[in-house]
Amino acid sequence: MTRKSFSKFLAGTALAATGWGAPVLAQEIDAAEAPRPEIIVTGARQQNAAGTKTDTPAIETPQPITVVTDDQFLAQGALSIADTLNYVAGVQANAYGPDGRVDSSFIRGSSPLQFRDGMRDIFSFYASIRADPYNFSQVEVVRGPASVLFGQSSIGGLINLVSKAPSFETRGEIAVRYGSFDRKEMLADVTGGITDTVAARMVARVRDADTQVDFVRDDRVMLSPSLLWQPTDDTRLTLIGLYQEDEGGSVSQFLPLVGTLLPNPNGRLANSTFIGKPGWDRYDGRLLQGTALFEHRFSDAVSFSAKARSIDSNLTYLTHYPNSYSNPTNPYLDANQRIIGNYADGSIARLDIFSTDNNLRFNFNTGGNIEHVVLAGVDYSWNRVRKNGGFALETIDIYDIDYAALSNFGGGIPTAAFPGFLGGSSEDNTQKQLGFYLQDQIRLWDRVSIVLGGRRDTVRSSSPGNPTVKVSATSLRAGIIGELVRGVSPFFSYTESFDPIAGTASNGNPFTPKRGRQFEGGVKFHPDEATLVTLTAYHIKETGRPIDDPSTPDPFDQFQAGALTSKGFEIEASRRLPGNWELLANYSYTKARIDGTNRQLENVPKHNASVWGTKSFALDDETNLRIGAGVRHSSANLSFGAAFPDGLRTPSYTLVDALVELARGPWSLAVNATNLFDKSFYSACLARGDCFIGAERNVFGTVSYRF
Repeated sequence: MTRKSFSKFLAGTALAATGWGAPVLAQEIDAAEAPRPEIIVTGARQQNAAGTKTDTPAIETPQPITVVTDDQFLAQGALSIADTLNYVAGVQANAYGPDGRVDSSFIRGSSPLQFRDGMRDIFSFYASIRADPYNFSQVEVVRGPASVLFGQSSIGGLINLVSKAPSFETRGEIAVRYGSFDRKEMLADVTGGITDTVAARMVARVRDADTQVDFVRDDRVMLSPSLLWQPTDDTRLTLIGLYQEDEGGSVSQFLPLVGTLLPNPNGRLANSTFIGKPGWDRYDGRLLQGTALFEHRFSDAVSFSAKARSIDSNLTYLTHYPNSYSNPTNPYLDANQRIIGNYADGSIARLDIFSTDNNLRFNFNTGGNIEHVVLAGVDYSWNRVRKNGGFALETIDIYDIDYAALSNFGGGIPTAAFPGFLGGSSEDNTQKQLGFYLQDQIRLWDRVSIVLGGRRDTVRSSSPGNPTVKVSATSLRAGIIGELVRGVSPFFSYTESFDPIAGTASNGNPFTPKRGRQFEGGVKFHPDEATLVTLTAYHIKETGRPIDDPSTPDPFDQFQAGALTSKGFEIEASRRLPGNWELLANYSYTKARIDGTNRQLENVPKHNASVWGTKSFALDDETNLRIGAGVRHSSANLSFGAAFPDGLRTPSYTLVDALVELARGPWSLAVNATNLFDKSFYSACLARGDCFIGAERNVFGTVSYRF
């Protein structure tokens, strides 16, 4: 249990039970009807909604899409959404190391947007808490633009989290966990029918944990109740509520280059170094979320889907970070290289979101061998972000920090009442987006699939005292995939993206939306239902990406790049072998550069590779043993700046993960280990002056009872 009282935990339960809930897509409900699966790898017939919103099999989608099931990412030891992406081609997971604030990753050199059940749920940095992977049945990764169906979206791709949904079959699990950094958890997931037409589910997690950084907590209470009402086979309504409260902090301490990657006469700073004020530094948030999904099938030819979500988030973010930026090669204020400036930065944020997505689906034929699935829809989102902040500057001996000497600013954000105050900030931004989309999936002779789509978006952004900014965009999509010979399906696609950006450039002008287009071609090999191998190559052209502005002294100033090109290729393979073997193997090559610079994008490695496998043994009629192991490799990456015109190199790293699980009857004991050999590494070191520590070894055991 977190340090909140048990009475608050019970109050949270009541709040969640009375909130109006979060919808799930149709395939989520269907999936919930089935018994708990064994490991399921990406298969040729595995369906997803992220690629087309129509539950299309992978071999009929002219775009690489990876589905990571909950059994798979839990077996791999995932404790965060970013962790679920460790074994996905084209993805750099935890791009800035473990982080209690956000889930960072890159897809094809770009930060992806995060969606939940097909609707975007993150609209601003440091205004909300992270999603909990235990609350999802699968994570869908779309590589490449998806603006035609999802509106504003990253050029590299998107992540769609699929919520767990109720089932009429009574089943569930209760688990306890203990592990590294004094991690203590209780987890529960129970579902079943209440009447012939109503089913319910409750997913819960309570966690009390430390992290690899001193004084940084990772506590959580998460409750997600849900209801499914299905009066007929043609009509269903799903409601899922979410109450989540986190008490944490910033695992990223932004330690200086000199003392981490670069030598300091006083030695290397420990990974556990905390440079803040114990008890003041924190990242604490409360999230209330509800979504509703209604689906009705009028006939075999026509169906209607409507869903909506409301999110209310409150966050207090108080943190310190050293001034490594004014002189990255020597940020210290004394000859002994120990004393450094220490910024105190605080903000209190409120985030409100409403979104809805509604569409009609038409199935019809225009000939004996020509089938159509037409999707016509409209979606709308509204979000408002309010922040108040302040920051100050003190000094510390980073090798022997006197925590008592640091100010706690009265327990709140820094203000002019305290020494070292540098300034405050206030933000109140509202954004509205309205989009209309149309898509036609054409199936020819049950061998060739064509996807054609278009979308029109209008986005309005406003803030007090500033004129409303209105931008509109049209996004197009076209793709084809065909099974030319049995088990071999070449594909080609063209896609576009549109992504409005909040904030202003270093010259004071508001950012203009990022735009992008991609050409992609490849082939999917699927000789049987247990095998899928995807080879793909792509070429992305993007305009308007914000990047660091080296011409100003502020390390966080940005300007928009004129054009950027990202190109590369990926190989993703999954195979279920005789003898209860499961194998995943991935490799990706990414060449991402700002046009005219001949420099790889900051913190984007060119090479990523991974292999994961499991093997199951039947020890007797009631006892099974499952073992698993994986290897992840990320190549070196570069960062350029005024202090490092030839580039600062972050070394490559290779990590090993492992699993041992023993199950007997309804009981199981699983032991997970990530970074098994405790490899010490940096996820990213930036030319602006700071380094991000990689995740240390994390071992935890879980005892579960399933029924």
